[in-house]
Amino acid sequence: MTGGTAPELYPLIMLLAVSAGFVLNRYYRSRIALDPQTRLWIGLAAFSGAMIGARLPFLVPGLPGFTGGESLLLSGKTILFGMVGGYLAVEVAKRHIRLKVKTGDSFAVPVAVSIGIGRLACFCGGCCYGTPTTVPWAVTFPSVDHLTRHPTQIYESLFHLTAAAMLAWMYQRKLQQGQLIKLYFLSYFMYRFLTEFIRPEPRITAGLTAYQWSALAFSLLFAALWWHDRAILRTS
Repeated sequence: MTGGTAPELYPLIMLLAVSAGFVLNRYYRSRIALDPQTRLWIGLAAFSGAMIGARLPFLVPGLPGFTGGESLLLSGKTILFGMVGGYLAVEVAKRHIRLKVKTGDSFAVPVAVSIGIGRLACFCGGCCYGTPTTVPWAVTFPSVDHLTRHPTQIYESLFHLTAAAMLAWMYQRKLQQGQLIKLYFLSYFMYRFLTEFIRPEPRITAGLTAYQWSALAFSLLFAALWWHDRAILRTS
């Protein structure tokens, strides 16, 4: 199997990913008692925060494990920081307009579906590939070398699409209400930490990559947010 041989499909698949996320987000947000203007404000905050967050670590000069351009448009990007950036931007926006309604659950499925589709674009474009391996499903990326590698883009696509299905099921049954986005994020941080061992990223400290250290830090942050919300529910 060969990957990275259809870079022309990258923008088309990314457009499909964004469109699917937009449609699903409209559906899930319509089930929250918010006026159209507030929904638009929250959606714009999520999108802007995700775009800025995804590129932010690459703009810090000399930050270990992240190399990119000198501008926001030319820098690299990472889904890990994009997810967190979108979440934090929404929380800031909600504080600004003094909105106390839980909105995270409405983003969980749309974000998971968008990323799941988007990773297929990475496979077609030949980026975000894994380390060399001899597993039967290994893939070659001619634009990189002729070694057979882990198709980490496919792994991640399957993770996010499976997560989307599980989150949709939980949403319909009103399980873990108000916590679905945190559950999804925490699951992804764990997944990303483990799969970094089969990605050719530079090891910066203690044999771990910058993404692994980031995943650990974000896990602590969202675990704290989880317990904070649970404490509020118990006392309300």
